[in-house]
Amino acid sequence: MQGKTVVITGASSGIGEELAVALAERRAQLVLAARSQAELERVKQRCEQAGGRALVVPTDVGNPEDCRRLVERAVETFGGIDAFVNNAGMAMRGRFEDVTDLSIFERLMRVNYLGSVYCTHAALPHLKARRGLLVAISSLTGKNGAPTRTGYAATKHAMQGFFDSLRIELSGTGVDVLVVSPGFVTSNIRSRALGPDGSAGHADIAEEKGNRIMDTRTCADLILRAMERRERELVMMPAAKLLLALKALAPGVIDRLASRMLKQARP
Repeated sequence: MQGKTVVITGASSGIGEELAVALAERRAQLVLAARSQAELERVKQRCEQAGGRALVVPTDVGNPEDCRRLVERAVETFGGIDAFVNNAGMAMRGRFEDVTDLSIFERLMRVNYLGSVYCTHAALPHLKARRGLLVAISSLTGKNGAPTRTGYAATKHAMQGFFDSLRIELSGTGVDVLVVSPGFVTSNIRSRALGPDGSAGHADIAEEKGNRIMDTRTCADLILRAMERRERELVMMPAAKLLLALKALAPGVIDRLASRMLKQARP
């Protein structure tokens, strides 16, 4: 990744921040995007201390004009784009029957799914020019539904379908598409999750009860390795791979396992 220009959305914390620092250690040129300029400046300092170059571009990925401006700034500063990481996202916690603010679903879709669409559309000509790499940070809930995640899982299913379809369209262009499906990761997205009433700050009870949680640096290192190998898909947890294989043979078993997790998480 040395000398390569990589754009990362959602770069102000969590997976995005640690991936940026890991790339900086490879002497990459980073374009850091998120809504908080102050947090981006902090991440920029970490990247520069790690040996990379970094440009801060405050961006709301739910705004198509912001996404276009992000790509323009990246190209103006570094001359092109070698990889674009669609990482910005919001989470949701709560049973669907308890939802009192249905606008949550639109907000989630605009950031998690449409944000990726807007950014990818703007970046694609530049990625084709350099035979670059598209990365989508999805989730295991993009592979299988999960209780209390209806809104979030729907956006990740949309991401999975979009990037799988785009990969086929881009066959022969030199542009590769990597879809990443992490499990539980220590990230601010958990603490900022939206609740049934649309308010933020709903922690994940199941995770707090002892589920295995991956730290963000380990997650970032796995993503970086998959990027360097230009893999098409990264499912991080071995157990998740087994469950996905089981889903094809006995989907009802997976539903029962997910339901059991929800019951165990209840106080």
